[in-house]
Amino acid sequence: MSTLSEHQHFAVCIRNEGCEDLQLRKLYPIVSDESAAKSGFLRVIDDSGEDYLYPADHFLPVDLPSAVEDALTALAS
Repeated sequence: MSTLSEHQHFAVCIRNEGCEDLQLRKLYPIVSDESAAKSGFLRVIDDSGEDYLYPADHFLPVDLPSAVEDALTALAS
């Protein structure tokens, strides 16, 4: 399981077994949740626009330039 540093705000979905609402190879915004991380989960905002817990091993953190993160965040709002 990868750990996320404070500057990583997005993760790419690399598997979706048991989580059919996740799309493979899609970037998802991460919501910080230390308690979930300790239990092996990652809180992401899925296609419904809500944040949910998913197994952390379904994602790889992506380190994006600030300008890209800002643009993706603006698109989501």
